[in-house]
Amino acid sequence: MKELNEVIEVVNPVVRAERERMDDEDVCVDVRNVSVMFNLSKNREDGLKEYLINMIKGRVGYDEFWALRNISLQVRRGDSLALIGRNGSGKSTLLKTIAGIIKPTRGTVEVKGTIAPLIEMSGGFDRSLSARENIFLAGAMHGHTKKYMKKRFDEIVDFAEIERFIDVPLKNYSSGMISRLGFAVATCVNADIIIADEVLSVGDAKFRMKCEERIRQMLQSGTTILYVSHSAAQVKKMCRNAVWLEKGRMVDFGTSAEICDKYMRSLKKE
Repeated sequence: MKELNEVIEVVNPVVRAERERMDDEDVCVDVRNVSVMFNLSKNREDGLKEYLINMIKGRVGYDEFWALRNISLQVRRGDSLALIGRNGSGKSTLLKTIAGIIKPTRGTVEVKGTIAPLIEMSGGFDRSLSARENIFLAGAMHGHTKKYMKKRFDEIVDFAEIERFIDVPLKNYSSGMISRLGFAVATCVNADIIIADEVLSVGDAKFRMKCEERIRQMLQSGTTILYVSHSAAQVKKMCRNAVWLEKGRMVDFGTSAEICDKYMRSLKKE
């Protein structure tokens, strides 16, 4: 029977393609040959007026900066993947590209499922509004109804530890309070994929433990986690696999323990 199936695959490319598609059903993030290029201005204008004059006269020059080069990876449902590397290696750029915040210059990104990006924790909040109003605003931005957010409201407020300040405008909040609120809102919305950039540095040690426990619970329920951190210990604790990036290129991929150890050894050699 096995030999017959192999013959069928050879003579029938449609069957073979269907089997390949079925094998990839669990892939929720598919990054294929992605490169991202930014234009860095070489001019040093003192103001907008001078910049516009130079632009009209064709005197504005740019340098090409490739933040990512030919990145390909797949993430399966329920997996936990960390991105590690030094500052400027392209970790946050890759997260933002997967989240749809940045469009790739080359290549494609396919995402199956809803995303909750924990990249800029205060992103989407209106600082002139109260925390109460911002919770419903953020929920609407994630596509949730007012009824759904009412059900999760007490949970969000309790997790963020802002009960006394719920009707205070966010402009009077500390950055830590806003970050806690952002984390609480983003992780209550039952997204299929969580994209997190250094979120476990939020708040004090006690709150960071709450965040770690929340992420563990989400992993157990089948949520996919894409995570950036400079802490090798945290990466090993939170993620099954890791990607090592250097100057926008993928250096290595494997288990988080293996890749973190290789990365740390490379730093000691310098």
